[in-house]
Amino acid sequence: MIKLQDEKLIALLRANARTSISDLARMLDQSRSTVQNRLLKLEQAGVIKGYSVEFGEEYLEGLVSAHVSIKVKQKLTTQTTVALKHHNNVTALYAISGEYDMIAIVEAQSLQQLSSILDDIGDLDGVERTNSSVILETKFKR
Repeated sequence: MIKLQDEKLIALLRANARTSISDLARMLDQSRSTVQNRLLKLEQAGVIKGYSVEFGEEYLEGLVSAHVSIKVKQKLTTQTTVALKHHNNVTALYAISGEYDMIAIVEAQSLQQLSSILDDIGDLDGVERTNSSVILETKFKR
């Protein structure tokens, strides 16, 4: 079970994962060593898996993103998943119910690059068909 102080620490890291241990300690009114130990325990418990980069609006506005629904041959699902995981432009992959088996989130620098990536995905062994929806605008994201 996560303690209240851990929840506060996690919230601060969500806001800015690059916040220094000293600054976190000051904001939480705890010692630096206490915060460092809490972080270590959260990492060891698997609560914190890693720290990531949050891109700025200007960079994100230049990207073209799409949701790609993917129908996969049943026996090749694992192979297809591994191939998609190694494709840097696929930022997320979800198993879903319904007509399609997966939805991939794809980000590209241009429509031309997106088209090429979609061709690459469609050419993977195991992919029967795809259906893509280009994201025109993000209304909100949590």
